[in-house]
Amino acid sequence: MTEIAIEFDAAPAAPIDMLEHYFNLHGWAFERTGDEEITASVAGSWANFQLRALWREDERVLQFIAMPDIRVPDTKRAVMYETLGLINEQLWIGHFEMWAADGTLLFRHATLLDSDDEHEDIDLTLGQAEMLVEAAVDECERYYPVFQFVLWAGKSPAEAIEAALLDTVGEA
Repeated sequence: MTEIAIEFDAAPAAPIDMLEHYFNLHGWAFERTGDEEITASVAGSWANFQLRALWREDERVLQFIAMPDIRVPDTKRAVMYETLGLINEQLWIGHFEMWAADGTLLFRHATLLDSDDEHEDIDLTLGQAEMLVEAAVDECERYYPVFQFVLWAGKSPAEAIEAALLDTVGEA
């Protein structure tokens, strides 16, 4: 992801409002569905990602999903479940999963937002919005090659992770 210089300190706002503001700052196309949901499209290094945020006010939870454009065919689902298990062991925030209905791969994480006053509005800061989005997109970018190695190059999950997460030293 490219960093942008934010020259002002945006006041905290309702979670979906702040994400709309964040998406606008980046110039990303988005669609908002009321106060509870927003989706955006983002071009990554490897693929385009659909981002989706769902706000559940009663639970005070903001769920964030990033979906790289990957569908796992039925014949590769068992090996992909193994791959996801190995990847998820390494993650501190969020997890990858595969939807059983259509084989869609996605990264999901959530954050609890709370206030000291039960009747006070729950807000999200610009920094929190940035962390939610960047964490999801960064993990998708990091592991995208692993998924490709497993799906299209026929590598085992361990081989794919080793090949894709090779640490480089120096500059080319």
